[in-house]
Amino acid sequence: MDATLTNFGQTHFGQADLGDARRTKRLVRVADRLAAHPAGSLPDKMQSPAELSALYHLVNNEQVTHASVMQTHFHRTRSAMLDHPSPVILLAHDDTDLNLTSKRSLAGVLGPLGGKNQRGYLCHNSIALTPAGEPLGLANQILHLNKRRRKKTARAVLRQCPHRQSRLWMRGREAVGDFPAGKRVVDLVDRGGDTFEFLDYEHAHDYSYVARAKSNRTALVGHQEGCEANRKVKLFDHLRCLPETGRRPQSVPPQAAKAAEGARPGRDTELAVAWAAVTLLPPAPSRARGEHRQVPLRLWAVRVWEPGPPQGAEPLEWLLLTDVAVEAVADAWERVDWYEWRWPAMEEFHKGQKTGCHVEGPQFTTKQAMEPMIGVLSVVAWLLMYLRWAVRAEATASEPAATAVPLGWVLLLSRWRTGAERPDWTVREFLLALARLGGHQNRKGDGLPGWQTLWKGWTKLHAAIRLATPPPPGSCAQR
Repeated sequence: MDATLTNFGQTHFGQADLGDARRTKRLVRVADRLAAHPAGSLPDKMQSPAELSALYHLVNNEQVTHASVMQTHFHRTRSAMLDHPSPVILLAHDDTDLNLTSKRSLAGVLGPLGGKNQRGYLCHNSIALTPAGEPLGLANQILHLNKRRRKKTARAVLRQCPHRQSRLWMRGREAVGDFPAGKRVVDLVDRGGDTFEFLDYEHAHDYSYVARAKSNRTALVGHQEGCEANRKVKLFDHLRCLPETGRRPQSVPPQAAKAAEGARPGRDTELAVAWAAVTLLPPAPSRARGEHRQVPLRLWAVRVWEPGPPQGAEPLEWLLLTDVAVEAVADAWERVDWYEWRWPAMEEFHKGQKTGCHVEGPQFTTKQAMEPMIGVLSVVAWLLMYLRWAVRAEATASEPAATAVPLGWVLLLSRWRTGAERPDWTVREFLLALARLGGHQNRKGDGLPGWQTLWKGWTKLHAAIRLATPPPPGSCAQR
């Protein structure tokens, strides 16, 4: 852990080029305030009229854009990817709807969303992770405005459309850039990214990926030319006919009820794995939905599935595509392990954006003000995600808490929790006490706390620190 917790604003926004150093200082103060109190409306977060007014002046300045406020965080994330000792870094890509339909003054500039008459941004996020699941930061974020297409638009016209949503997967990866030899960055994409256009882009740039397959394409068996390579198969049918090569236990977490389906209980089960080398053939130019080369793609397909699901339960199955060689069962499980981080990472981050930081809540009347605000709140959402990881990670659990936060915070929280000052507390002890402050009971069956409990405790701790520390004379907090 580093200055992320104690010097959040300076660490993630301090080098932003906003045309005036005073604006950058104001952005740093705003970010620190939002990190201390991520929930609620902007008046709740800022807690003083002067701070709120400063925020409004900041985001309404034309020099303060989404790109300019995010540049420091993006640069920090890239540096963390390069500096991390692991030779493999995972880059999870996904998008979420930011529904701003209620902002009537923005109706003319927002794009249509999936819901009927809904308008807003399609927010495409790229999050860097280590193979152990540590969230290193947002590597890129795109605020995309969909365009309504006319009915019966020719396929060739759609392919060339610069606003085509399927371009986001390439744009997100392109923005992150290349990495030196010895550092493999593996793009993780769900079925939305499984297009021949994206896979061809990855191969053309010598990038690595694991993608969940969406289409039961026609493929050739193997990579070598010859009789076997000329045998055409349906990809999914071929994978489901392969014999399993290994099994391992798997714990399936419970799922809350959704609009289209009921809640699902958690269970302990067993997964099997199989893989095959295959060659994907490009769609004919007349049938292509994207822009790509007319070359075959040699890759590996991995199937992981649940051979014996409980009665009435939908069996688990992933069909994955990767350009990273799979030559043994350990390789296949490693690709599965990489992909397995994509869903919880993106799910927690999007929940942090919407539930934790209320990114859809600000009542701004201009696109100019809304976009940088989404960017700052998204970095705060990453902080919530990072806190959740830190309380679970063995790598940080035993570190002295005083190396991650000021000693005064440790003494204050330990005095509240135990009745005595404990300067020797570890990071995990500090975060568990923070969760207790947020309402977590720390009982044996409760498990480790999530970010929602942690940020509640985080907010209370900052409120106590703020009350105990008088503001400097002449500061906006006294106005």
